[in-house]
Amino acid sequence: MDRLNFTLPDLEPGWVWLVGAGPGDPGLLTLLALQALRQADIVVYDALVDPRILDLARPDAVREFAGKRGGKPSPTQPDISARLVRHARAGKRVLRLKGGDPFVFGRGGEEALALVAGGIPFRIVPGITSSIGGLAYAGIPVTHRETNQVVTFVTGHGVTGDVPDGIDWAALASGSPVLVLYMAIKHLGTISERLIAAGRRPEESVAVVSRATTDNQRVLESTLGRVTADVAASGIEPPALVAIGDVVRLRAGLDWLGAMAGRTLIDDPLASKIQRDAV
Repeated sequence: MDRLNFTLPDLEPGWVWLVGAGPGDPGLLTLLALQALRQADIVVYDALVDPRILDLARPDAVREFAGKRGGKPSPTQPDISARLVRHARAGKRVLRLKGGDPFVFGRGGEEALALVAGGIPFRIVPGITSSIGGLAYAGIPVTHRETNQVVTFVTGHGVTGDVPDGIDWAALASGSPVLVLYMAIKHLGTISERLIAAGRRPEESVAVVSRATTDNQRVLESTLGRVTADVAASGIEPPALVAIGDVVRLRAGLDWLGAMAGRTLIDDPLASKIQRDAV
């Protein structure tokens, strides 16, 4: 960062920066995220932030855990927001570090509104959301002009922890060729049943990507009709993304991490066809 030909803004006392840490790999941090880590007095971080990213913080910075994990005691959202306001009013430079992007199923909007209500100045620093970065590390593009012009991001659970209310599953099934589900492992059986009942094919390709972009990344390829059983048999665990649609089949030709480990690419008819058409 010493040789940048532009100037990054400083995280000033009394300010809160809401920063996306990306899906896991520290190399996917933005320059602004790294700037905040190097300048913050207090880092309030989520459960999904990779420890290697936290190690980039100032050695004397105070680290405060504010993660939420299903089924485990967790701080409430109002408590986290109040903590950010309190630290900023004390004149601290506060970094609120969130996995992925703070405004994509990250509740960053709620925290920002709390800062507005408290009169606290803040900056939003977007991060690479897991549906983009995580699937890219699995060799799955969220869009490809031969398969889809639409992609829809869906949360797998609502405020109560159940399948979200208010989702028009029939509209999703008919209107979006590719669906990417966040936090859906717990309710994957119910979601799959609803999509199939709404017209999606049981044999449609599905990928489950666990701990995306980390050294512990796992990818399970299945179909909509059998993915629930395959997940149970595999032991794959959250945090995980679920991608549904023909783009999953492109992984056969685009699994660059697998290629680095010696896997042979291009073994799916769709991927092979698209590659031939591109030549």
